[in-house]
Amino acid sequence: MPPPPFQKAENIHKRAQELIGVGQQQAALQILHEHVTSKRTRNSTIAALEPVMLLFVELCVDLKKGKSAKDGLYNYKNTSQNTNVATIETVFRRFIELAEKKVQDAQEKADEITTKEEDTDDTIANVGDLEAMETPESILLATVSGEQTKDRTDRAIVTPWLKFLWETYRTVLDIFKNNARLEEMYQRTAHQAFQFCQKYTRKTEFRRLCELLRNHLQNAAKYSQQVHAINLSDPDTLQRHLDTRFMQLNVAVELELWQEAFKSVEDIHTLLSLSKKQPRNSMMANYFEKLTRIFLVSENYLFHAAAWSRYYNLLQVSSRAVASGAASKKDNPSNITEADLTKAASYVLLSALSIPVISTTRSRGALFDVDQTRNNKNVRLTNLLGMNSPPTRAILFKDLLSKDILARARPEIRQLYNILEQDFHPKVICEKVSPILSQIGADEEMKKYVLPLQQVILTRLFQQLSQVYTDVKLDDVLSLAQFPDPFQVSADMIEKFIMNGCKKGDLSIRIDHATGVLTFDSDVFSSSKALHPGSGAGSADSETGAVQRLQSTPAEIVRTQLSRLAKSLYVAVQYVDPSFNEDRQKMRSAAMKRAEAGADKEHNDLLARREVIQKKKESLQSALAARQRDEEQKRKTKQQELQAAETERLAEETRERERRRMEAERKKVQREEAEKQLKELKKGVKGVDISSLDIDELDSGRIRLLKLQALEREKNDMSEKVRITAKRIDHLERAYRREEIKHLADDYNVQRELDLKAYETSKSETMESAEQKHKEDVSLKHRLSRLVPNYETFKRDITEARHADFEKRRKAAERELNQKMEQRKREVREARATEKRRIEEEERTRREEEERLAREEEEAAAAAEEKSRKDAEAKAEAEKRRAERAETARKQMEREEEAEKRRLERKQAERGGAPPSRAAEPSESTTRTAPRLNLAAPTDKPSWREREAAKASPAPAIENQTPPPPPTDELPKRGGYVPPALRGKESAGGDTMPPRSESRDPGDRWQRRAAPPAGNERSESPANPPSGSYRPPGARTGASGGAYRPPGAR
Repeated sequence: MPPPPFQKAENIHKRAQELIGVGQQQAALQILHEHVTSKRTRNSTIAALEPVMLLFVELCVDLKKGKSAKDGLYNYKNTSQNTNVATIETVFRRFIELAEKKVQDAQEKADEITTKEEDTDDTIANVGDLEAMETPESILLATVSGEQTKDRTDRAIVTPWLKFLWETYRTVLDIFKNNARLEEMYQRTAHQAFQFCQKYTRKTEFRRLCELLRNHLQNAAKYSQQVHAINLSDPDTLQRHLDTRFMQLNVAVELELWQEAFKSVEDIHTLLSLSKKQPRNSMMANYFEKLTRIFLVSENYLFHAAAWSRYYNLLQVSSRAVASGAASKKDNPSNITEADLTKAASYVLLSALSIPVISTTRSRGALFDVDQTRNNKNVRLTNLLGMNSPPTRAILFKDLLSKDILARARPEIRQLYNILEQDFHPKVICEKVSPILSQIGADEEMKKYVLPLQQVILTRLFQQLSQVYTDVKLDDVLSLAQFPDPFQVSADMIEKFIMNGCKKGDLSIRIDHATGVLTFDSDVFSSSKALHPGSGAGSADSETGAVQRLQSTPAEIVRTQLSRLAKSLYVAVQYVDPSFNEDRQKMRSAAMKRAEAGADKEHNDLLARREVIQKKKESLQSALAARQRDEEQKRKTKQQELQAAETERLAEETRERERRRMEAERKKVQREEAEKQLKELKKGVKGVDISSLDIDELDSGRIRLLKLQALEREKNDMSEKVRITAKRIDHLERAYRREEIKHLADDYNVQRELDLKAYETSKSETMESAEQKHKEDVSLKHRLSRLVPNYETFKRDITEARHADFEKRRKAAERELNQKMEQRKREVREARATEKRRIEEEERTRREEEERLAREEEEAAAAAEEKSRKDAEAKAEAEKRRAERAETARKQMEREEEAEKRRLERKQAERGGAPPSRAAEPSESTTRTAPRLNLAAPTDKPSWREREAAKASPAPAIENQTPPPPPTDELPKRGGYVPPALRGKESAGGDTMPPRSESRDPGDRWQRRAAPPAGNERSESPANPPSGSYRPPGARTGASGGAYRPPGAR
């Protein structure tokens, strides 16, 4: 059938509003969906199509038709993106606003039902995944419980709309992705989606949203050559992506999704590496502040302190730039006060002090692991911080000492630094630190640093004790390692700390539990890592002087004895041999003279070398710039050529597809029209045979011609029938009327009397029935009027009872409906599983059937080939036998002709004296026999060929020959068929043979017979009887009969 006629957008909009007015929203959505997804819609104007789209998205939101909305919005985007981008933003913004309003309305409705507004956000957050609506626990609880809790109310009312809103954001992002014209709307939608995840605590959806945006960005880089593709080299586009990623980072931190936060940091770093201009300081401040929180959660205190250092440096630079007017306030963190700098400096110092001095199981400390995997990870983290080399604890302290961080920090933290890094007091280190730890623990933000600080304090305690003591009682060590009340450390924890340091080689301590003594190992052959300069107990700091030392350890003395011996010998030589000093002075004077003599030349050489280096550098830079320009030009040219070729190819493919589509559609319409006309022709016109016609070869002209011919025939037939019928009816009607005229007067009088009598009878019956009915109605009224009060009372009682019963049944029906719904869900899931198994079984059966059919076809093909081969062989054999039989028959015919010729010559020679008369010929000559091959042996009886030859030869004169009969008026005798009217005249002369007008040579009997005359009529029969004419069997008596006779009668 041809497609339905296309309607204008205004008509579609009006029709949809009419359907909505009568409550048929589904039908209105259906016609709107068909219109907006049709290819013909592209020809409509945007001004007429925009109201249709607004009504379409409104119906889609009301009916929760997300899939239909996606199809329509995608087509509308393709239609409008090249002409009017503002209308796309209007429609999509309306779509999102309607979905958000539905969520708010559902939330208010749920609050009204449960009347517990304070728990709204918590109950919504309990829904783990919007794409998994029901769990087995919730279904079981709904089955056994009848009460309506807040959680169940939100699941039933709010959660479906939350799911629809989430699908709305995903739909808009999928449609707007990688489109430069819709980039701003894409970023705004992403921000709204992040706010949705943050407001309703949607952690699962937030992960999916981050992955979706990451995939879109990767596809943008992959398909950058397409039309309307986004260009990440554009600063504005890159800035919008950075803003989105920073919002993603903020939401990830708020939701405490630290893995997603770290991935967001990596995305931001990747985008920053693509940017050609320096990012804003306010953006980088947020970046480093979020990095500090991520590293603190991961217990990577080293990079946490490095992030705080970068954050403080950025704040300090921004405050100075804003104060001097060198930078605008918009690009820098706003309202940076001295208190902010003090807080940041305190965190920098505290985080640096919290870096463990030795490696623990959860932190890598200041050591840089040489393992390749960890090395790569540290390099990645270093790049995220924008540092050239991985940070260490010593480098961070050196950096903060070179700046005013120590002076800006809070006094208690500065005092903590002096205790841990400057002073030497092993007996009271914990006692001095305890008040400071109490102050730090009172601050909620700084409380997280207490645990790493304890590790550092214990490390310093053992380092300083190893400088003073060799053996210490374990009880004394436990008494020294005392912390304030909330942060007490048990003996097991201290022992575990010691064992961990010894296992990693950072400490060299032995514990003797039998004697309760802790021994610091002083063996000269102990681990060099544990006894490097800095502490006898193994400080992880490699710089000398990190810990105050009172004396050198035995291991240090052994390692430095050669260097100390060299210094002593050098001093002794200066005192023992005066010439050694003189030689040193002479060598120094000679070196000074050489330097003075060659200073000018060396200076000139340096200047010339500098000029040469500068020229080479300039030439290299020029060549490099030229090469870069050429490569850029070639790349742009190649890109333009590729883009032009791709555009041309796409245009050609589009034209070809359109041409093929139009051709197929034209043929389809033509065929459908031909089929329709043929059906109408067959149904409407009789006597038309269309079974032998080919539809593909027919056109409208030929079909019209067939129809006209059939109609003409039908018209002629109908006209003839009408003429005959009209004539017959005319004559019949005339006869009827002629007889009717005689009886019209009598019939009128009889009919008048009957009508008058019927009228009087009907009138009297009507009056009687009306009077009787009136009397009955009056009596019934008086009788029923007494029952009205009782009726009203009974009606009211029945109504109230039935209303109560209706309410009871309605509640029971609702419960039963819920049960049936749950049962139906289970049945649907089971049916889907059964259907899936059935489809798999059918697929397997179909594959087996196809394999069996393929095998049967192969066997049938082989059998057919074998049969054809055998048939060909049999045909060849039959042809060969047929040829042999034909050759044998030909040779037999030749032999018969030669024998017949010789026999004829012999007969003629014998008849030369007195040839017999015709009357004396045997009677067998008159019998008619069919011509056949005489394959039998030769006999004395002449054959029909001999008789024909005798007829054709001239007969010699015979003396006793009877004279010919006198001529008569009869027609001459002739062979072949004789008409019945002439057969009577033939009987008289049937015994004689009319003379031949021409004679034939006996040798010409076997010549080719002459062609028949025109009209395909034969002049004579090949074997005429002696009489020369046909006679019926009854007249064939005596010697002249030619009919068949039995052997006894011959």
